Amino acid sequence: MKIISDPIDRRLLDDWQRGFPITPRPFAVLADTLDLTEEEVIARLTRMKNAGRVTRVGATCAPNAVSASTLAAVAAPPERLDEVAAMIGAEPGVNHNYHREDRWNLWFVATGPDRAHVDATLARIEARTELQVLDLRLVCPFNVDLGFRMTGGSREVPAPRGDIDVNVLRDGDREILQSLTQGMTICAAPFAALGAGLNRSEADILQRISALSDAGIISRLGVIVRHRALGWSANAMVVWDMPVDQVSAAGPALAALDGVTLCYERRPVAGIWPYRLYNMIHARSRSEALEVLDRALALPETQGARHKVLFSTRCFKQTGALISDRKEVAA
Repeated sequence: MKIISDPIDRRLLDDWQRGFPITPRPFAVLADTLDLTEEEVIARLTRMKNAGRVTRVGATCAPNAVSASTLAAVAAPPERLDEVAAMIGAEPGVNHNYHREDRWNLWFVATGPDRAHVDATLARIEARTELQVLDLRLVCPFNVDLGFRMTGGSREVPAPRGDIDVNVLRDGDREILQSLTQGMTICAAPFAALGAGLNRSEADILQRISALSDAGIISRLGVIVRHRALGWSANAMVVWDMPVDQVSAAGPALAALDGVTLCYERRPVAGIWPYRLYNMIHARSRSEALEVLDRALALPETQGARHKVLFSTRCFKQTGALISDRKEVAA
């Protein structure tokens, strides 16, 4: 694509959005695959991060595995949009906050170390804004591995793991995960730098990250890109009103459709929000997103289902999830 014209930069972003080496000198491993020096890889990633094309080098965690989260929405009066968005964004547990084209126009993700923390965040937002908050809890993920290809063609979408082992969690793991979701220092020894910030050894950090990855708690470790800065400027959330038995068939079909970047089932709100199935479309233009929607509508599994398309127009906040209370206090 035109925005990333350098073929080496494209390979860095294409090949390393997941599967990042858990080793003392990970950027040296990347350098070997690209016939570069370690210093060149670090310089390229630093430049792209400073330019806003890379959000971080770090991790995403399996939803609700070690923390809690929910998708939520409010219907803000147009004249209060910026005011309400600022109130929502001020909450440390809110890590995404978007304006979408709908009466329910502010959509955000509330995260925290447990469900009580999320509930308290939603209650504060409801009290401060004096607006009803829709709490749309996750029921079943079909594709939650948001990734983007720089070189065109279809991308392989790993299915969500059903064997996540939370029994591997040890004291201090939440602080490691919080640091990874915020992003590591892009330097020769990033895991040592992470450990230094937590008063732990590099060997300890590497062992725990390997264990958390093997257990499926870390769902993706690598370069996290900023999709808007890379040309995916059209972001549409499609919501589907269908019975539970249809969701179980339509979810995997939508998740496998080229152009669909996320897909999951969420709990509806009786009498207000009947939609159970959600899929995200990230595209380079609105017309391209609508072409993906046309293919989704043509699927046998979606036939007869009422749907709504909510394009995003503004991003008010986008950060990593809140996993550890101690990190929140330290901030």
